Amino acid sequence: MKGSDDFDIARREVLLRRIGHELLLQSGDSTSRVLPVKTIGENEYRISFENAFTFQPDSLVNTTQRLLAKDPFARDYVVNVLNCGNASVAYGFAISASKKDDIVACRGRKQPTACYMVDIKFKPADINIVKKVSLLGSLPVLAFAGFIFLRSVKRRKVLPDVQDTGMFTLGAVLFDAKNQKLIINEKTIDLTKTETRVLRIFALSPNEVIERSQLQKEIWEDEGVIVGRSLDVFISKLRKKLEFDPNIKIVVIRGKGYKLEIKS
Repeated sequence: MKGSDDFDIARREVLLRRIGHELLLQSGDSTSRVLPVKTIGENEYRISFENAFTFQPDSLVNTTQRLLAKDPFARDYVVNVLNCGNASVAYGFAISASKKDDIVACRGRKQPTACYMVDIKFKPADINIVKKVSLLGSLPVLAFAGFIFLRSVKRRKVLPDVQDTGMFTLGAVLFDAKNQKLIINEKTIDLTKTETRVLRIFALSPNEVIERSQLQKEIWEDEGVIVGRSLDVFISKLRKKLEFDPNIKIVVIRGKGYKLEIKS
């Protein structure tokens, strides 16, 4: 590749490979390969896999949104999961910078194990916007553009579908807050009501410090009683239930609180 967009394009392809990687982990496959990402058209890419796998639409949507939120130019895109044999569409959805224009259907329906390809098409000309801004040669304009990008990315931190379905994707773990359970490699782990409340707070703000006092207030305020060490007990239980994925950890931030770390 030549030109000033090389880095942005290369970084996007790494994010696409990460999507494939997490899909395989969620399917219980930690050994087979994600094949090289292919460019199949203008701003359109294909993720292919060595072996067949299964996927949850909720998990695919959440994983894609979470990872592509790291690409400030990936604001509008369409995702289609194709069957390898005849290229028919097994599942698809569309994400827009404007949440009201998102198109996501068929949630909660696990797809059968099969050979799939994932095609992602981005809205054209997003990457080139940086070059246009730089031509203005004005530091205030650049600062304003950066502010707009940061705001757009920050807004997407909490996935729009989470409020409706109660489903969170945390690395290779699917957290079903509504039904109080974790799904890891197709295995189900039940959560208590309080464990669910604690994990939901973390899941809404991954990789951010949550103050201890805030956690205690949000979890036990309605009950009128707060026991000092109760929070530590529930954190410890959650750690054990999440230990199947080494990329997810609840860590102590001394003097501040806790943080749910999700390595990407």
